[in-house]
Amino acid sequence: MRLRSPPLLLLATAALVACRPADGHPLTSRERSEIESAVRRTIVAACDLSQGNVVQRLMSLYPDTGAVISASAGQVTTTRPQLQRSIQTFWQNIGQNMRDPRWEWTSMHIDVLAPDAAVLTATYRIPHLTPRGMPHVVGGAWTAVFQRRGDRWVIIQEHLSDFQPIG
Repeated sequence: MRLRSPPLLLLATAALVACRPADGHPLTSRERSEIESAVRRTIVAACDLSQGNVVQRLMSLYPDTGAVISASAGQVTTTRPQLQRSIQTFWQNIGQNMRDPRWEWTSMHIDVLAPDAAVLTATYRIPHLTPRGMPHVVGGAWTAVFQRRGDRWVIIQEHLSDFQPIG
């Protein structure tokens, strides 16, 4: 049988090769599930607002060294110290004024790209009371590229967008 579409065959072969881990073996469903679970545990634990040390807990999501690209609130940071200042500013100006905040994940999708790479796309909301006791909610969407560094899954690039209240 003669192939009539060599470009299509070439494209399919390239796609298969590009989706394989560096060692050439595709990830098993168990490996994918374990990576997905590890990324999910990492982000959920860091965002648990009931545990205190919020800035430190959120910063645990990022590598100790190297670039960290973060886009949020119309700003881009490229270093860990810049990102830490942004998170501290948010927590000092908004977060610490929340009464009884509760982080809720409304959707979470994790795409495992390789044994050491995954992408999270999630939506979240943080219902709380204002200092005056009025109900209020902040939240948005978060896309983050995770990389395994040693035994840790860390965010090396992310984008957060706030949701806009309706009405």
